[in-house]
Amino acid sequence: MKTDLLLMPMSARWSDMRAGALAAEAAGFDGLWTWDHLRDPDGEDDGPGVPEAWTVLTALAEVTSRVALGPLVLNVANRVPGVLANMAATLQRISGGRLLLGLGAGGSRRTPYAAEQAAIGQDVASDAARAQRVVDAIELIRRLWSGDSGFLRPDPPPPIIVGGFGPRMAALAGRHADGFNTQALHPRLGDLVGRARDAHAASGRAAARFIVTVFAGLEKGWLRPDSPARQRLADVGVERLILLVAPPFDTGEIRAAGRLLGPPRA
Repeated sequence: MKTDLLLMPMSARWSDMRAGALAAEAAGFDGLWTWDHLRDPDGEDDGPGVPEAWTVLTALAEVTSRVALGPLVLNVANRVPGVLANMAATLQRISGGRLLLGLGAGGSRRTPYAAEQAAIGQDVASDAARAQRVVDAIELIRRLWSGDSGFLRPDPPPPIIVGGFGPRMAALAGRHADGFNTQALHPRLGDLVGRARDAHAASGRAAARFIVTVFAGLEKGWLRPDSPARQRLADVGVERLILLVAPPFDTGEIRAAGRLLGPPRA
C-alpha cells in the first residue's frame, strides 16, 4: 500500500507547502495531494487565504521528481471541463506522468463550502445534478484526451479518481472513472469499495486498473506497515493511504513519519 501526504491549504503559505513537499519526497512518501478549496470557512477575513490547488500542484511538479501529484478532489463546477482536460494533459507532461486526477461533485448546500461557491458566482445544485456534472466532465475529458480533436494528449492518460462518501458516488466512480476515494474511517468502507469495484467490473473495463484511495489524519497508527489499521485497509483493497497534515507543515514531523514507513523510495 502506498502512503501519501495531503498538504491542507487552509491559511497555508506557498513557501511552507514547498518545504513540506520536499521533506515528504525525501522522507519516502509516495504522493502529494492538496484540497480544491478557495477559502477557509473557519479563517479570518484578513488571513493569508487559501492557495489554489492546481497552481500549487503545477509548482510542485517542477520542484519534485518522484512523488505522484493529485488534487483531492477538484470540484468540476470550478473549471470548465474542456479547459481542465488540457490543464491535466499539460501537468502530466510537466510532471513526467505523475498526475492522479481527482474529481468530485463539490460540497452540497449543507456544507460550509457552499459559501465559497456563492462568492464566485456558482450555484450549488442538487446532489443528483452535481453527480451528473462529474459524469459529463469525465466523458468530455476522455474524448479530448483521445487526440481526435487536436487537443493536447497526455501520455499516459492520468487515472481519474472520483471522491465521494456514499453509494451514489461509489457506483459512479466504478462505472465512469479509474478509481474511488473516500474516508479511511468510513463506517461502510467495505461496502463502498465493493460497490465501486462491482460497478467497474460491470462496465467491462479491466478490474486490475481500478485504484482505491482513502484519507485520514497523520497519526502513527497509520504509518507502520504492519499496523492493524493499515491491515484493515489492505483487507478491503485500498491501494493508497493519504494522510492529512496542516500548515505550517512541520518538516521534522514529516521526516519522522517517513522513518516509520521504512527506507525512502528511490
